[in-house]
Amino acid sequence: MNKSVSVFLATLGFILSQPALAQQGSSGVQTLRGADAAVTDEAPAERRYAGKAPGSQKPIARTFSTQPPLIPHSIEDLGEVTLQDNRCVSCHGPDNYKVAGAPKVANSHLKERDGNMLPEVSPALYQCTACHVPQVDAKPLVQNTFRGVVETKKKK
Repeated sequence: MNKSVSVFLATLGFILSQPALAQQGSSGVQTLRGADAAVTDEAPAERRYAGKAPGSQKPIARTFSTQPPLIPHSIEDLGEVTLQDNRCVSCHGPDNYKVAGAPKVANSHLKERDGNMLPEVSPALYQCTACHVPQVDAKPLVQNTFRGVVETKKKK
């Protein structure tokens, strides 16, 4: 018998001996987390943001050194961020944060890509909620055992 025919028959025998590969149709195919692969995942129920009006909540402690600050207040009534209107900057921007009593945006948000300082938030960092997220009271969608180290600011 030819060597290539022997390899072909050995491969065919291996494939047919595997129950998962030999099953007909897609029924019974499972994902790694055990769900039926043919069933569509459902989106979780929409939740209201935790927190109250801006300025009424304490900042949320960060759990790792490079974590962007979390938004401790509701943003539902602040409207959508557009090129013409960003309500976040109206309180947290370099011109308004002292009057509003809000944390100032980081200086890194006031730099162009080449390092030049700008008088206002860089257009590249204008969509605040891409990194800074409001919180909701909801159980995690997946099991998570992460335990961060809460940072404390050093007192001067």
